[in-house]
Amino acid sequence: MPARDLVLVLLVVLAWAGNFLTSALALREIPPILFTALRFALLALPLAFFLKRPAPGQWPRLVAVCLCIGVLHFGLSFTALKLAGDLSSPAIVMQSYVPMTTLLAWWWLGERFAWRTGVAIAISFAGVLVLGFDPLVLDRPMALVTMLVSAAFLAVGTVLMKGLRGLDAYSQQGWTALLSVLPLLALSVAFEPGGLARLPSVSGVGWFGAVYAAFISSLLGHGLYYVLVQRHPVAQVTPWLLLVPVFAIGLGIAFWGDRPGPRLLLGGAMVLGGVLVIALRTLITSRTAAPAEEL
Repeated sequence: MPARDLVLVLLVVLAWAGNFLTSALALREIPPILFTALRFALLALPLAFFLKRPAPGQWPRLVAVCLCIGVLHFGLSFTALKLAGDLSSPAIVMQSYVPMTTLLAWWWLGERFAWRTGVAIAISFAGVLVLGFDPLVLDRPMALVTMLVSAAFLAVGTVLMKGLRGLDAYSQQGWTALLSVLPLLALSVAFEPGGLARLPSVSGVGWFGAVYAAFISSLLGHGLYYVLVQRHPVAQVTPWLLLVPVFAIGLGIAFWGDRPGPRLLLGGAMVLGGVLVIALRTLITSRTAAPAEEL
């Protein structure tokens, strides 16, 4: 990967890692489901002009993807971030969606993987268990459970997304934003009473968190990621994204007061190590398959 694209990867990593910090600050003032709705409402404003209609027969799958990722994944992930009170554990546990996606693709789509990938999946899940016994996590176990459920919905949405045709990254983001706002607002009214009434008193820090999540994390971060995967195989870009939780941990220690213990660090290393092996195995598989396809 040339130096120019490595700079783009670094910008993506910084944008996504910074989202943990800015969102955690905003969640001090805005309930998590309402915050998710605001994020998507802001994101929908520019992307509504670039939407492409899905191919005939794709609407049910597109709606399912948007609900899984936009409503359930993001709504629960911000809820977990609010419950956790730290940045380190949510950033690490989020990565468990990678082994979950691999298992779902095996069960659902019939995709096969080698024994080394199976071992990496087992190590990743074992790392979540080790991480769960860290005092930082034990104090708020529901945050861990909520983030795992959030990661599972992201895995389901990712597998469903493989069947979508004719939509670019901006159209997928735009439809996710448009189709998620109303369900999220309804859930916020039901489970976060008084949240909408508090919006006029939200400070600039809270609104900056919503703007950052919409335009820096989603629009810029995912936009640059889309550029990178157009230039390089996805499996070549994915390992670099493991820097996101590493940077998020650094931000948590520097600005949030996180003090991760040895169990969290060991469990985190197991999770990220397993994810890295899965990504590298995918890259090797894609490279060995390419010459065969050319014959």
